[in-house]
Amino acid sequence: MEKLIFEIGSAGRKGYSLPKLDVPDAEIKSLLPADSLRKKEPELPEVSELDCVRHFTRLSQLNYSIDTNFYPLGSCTMKYNPKINEKMAGLPQFTGLHPYQPETSVQGILEVLYETEQALCEICGMDAFTLQPAAGAHGELTGMLIVRAYHTSKGNPRKKVVIPDSAHGTNPASAALCGYEVVTVRSDNAGRIDLDALRGAMDGEVAVLMLTNPNTLGLFEKDVKEVADIVHKSGALLYLDGANLNALVGIARPGDMGFDVCHVNLHKTFSTPHGGGGPGSGPVGVKAHLADFLPIPRIKQKRNKLSLDYDAKKSIGRVRAFYGNVGVIIRAYCYIKSLGCDGLKDAAVEAVLNANYLKVKLKNDYRLAVDDEPCMHEFVLTGKDKKEFGVKTLDIAKRLLDYGFYAPTVYFPLIVEEAIMIEPTETESKETLDAFAETMIKIAAEARSNPSLLTEAPHITPVRRLDEVLAARELNLRWKKSGV
Repeated sequence: MEKLIFEIGSAGRKGYSLPKLDVPDAEIKSLLPADSLRKKEPELPEVSELDCVRHFTRLSQLNYSIDTNFYPLGSCTMKYNPKINEKMAGLPQFTGLHPYQPETSVQGILEVLYETEQALCEICGMDAFTLQPAAGAHGELTGMLIVRAYHTSKGNPRKKVVIPDSAHGTNPASAALCGYEVVTVRSDNAGRIDLDALRGAMDGEVAVLMLTNPNTLGLFEKDVKEVADIVHKSGALLYLDGANLNALVGIARPGDMGFDVCHVNLHKTFSTPHGGGGPGSGPVGVKAHLADFLPIPRIKQKRNKLSLDYDAKKSIGRVRAFYGNVGVIIRAYCYIKSLGCDGLKDAAVEAVLNANYLKVKLKNDYRLAVDDEPCMHEFVLTGKDKKEFGVKTLDIAKRLLDYGFYAPTVYFPLIVEEAIMIEPTETESKETLDAFAETMIKIAAEARSNPSLLTEAPHITPVRRLDEVLAARELNLRWKKSGV
């Protein structure tokens, strides 16, 4: 167990050497407000530079990261991020910019943003995009605000949003934040939206259907064109939650399926680092009839120059300061440009191939959540049959940590009992997939022969099983000297 940095130092030890202060104390006190001056020295760790470097290096080696471990997180698309994209985003020509510079001095970054919008339009089959939203859920909120503004312009904002029971939890939250009543429609036995239930839910007060395709069971909604017809006949709009777009890029376009609006997770589909709450980017694309409602400013091209256009009377206004998470957008731009059309399609095809490969390897030792048919980029198992040995899905996830694998998404989607949601992504090799499958199969055998290996896992991690509920409710990340 690594000690806290406060516990490895000694009084008076320093890791720095500063020149003697050449400003008299009295002058400092006269320049600074009295309430900004410390009454006592800060309680900082007293360690040497070497001790500090070793401490944080050891801590970094305890971390799971996509550069060190396999992350089969379903729906999260945790894939390798090419380092060239990091280098490009870190160029001083980008990092040294200020968002309030004159437009004439930032034509380069405006071109990057503009071309990213155009690329996303082509990839998604949409007519216009905004890059402002900071993440997927923020994109959802933006999409719902656009939906509300559109219906309001027609004289009736409507009252309801229809959402499948397999949806991401952010979908109903985004709808509720915009003042809508959420109506849930069930999935059929094959794991897709029930068309009869959908028809029964649609009426003149429904503003939009929020649909994830492929859905959270990893299945393509093959009746999506009929779904679009049902929705549009009632005067409602069709929204795509783009969390699973990694399975479709270069193969199928949401706009061609009948979607009016969608959000895209650049930090999933287009390979930019994420996790731990950020960074992210959730651009929103719309068909032409919704373009006037997009947030301002819009990037417009006039006389071979790019400018920021604030003149949009129907716009929902800003949804974020400045123009979006530009550093993330640059990374996605580089990824799109590097791979090109064929490379993006290959990535999606390989993501689907890897998921189907793992599904076949595991289906005999774990039950499939739905009937055995080809999946898209992810699939869902259920660990409910392990309950007879006193083992839960959480125990399987914790045991995986002992073997050096990050756990898959568990207990989601909510419609699957003891769900295990696995997304290998396209960046993992066959050797890694085989090693993961062999470990999962071994854990299934352990559940039968020695279930305590699972129920008491993890065994080798620095911290054993935590009370995650208590940690979420009483989060405490602050160290205090004992007795203070």
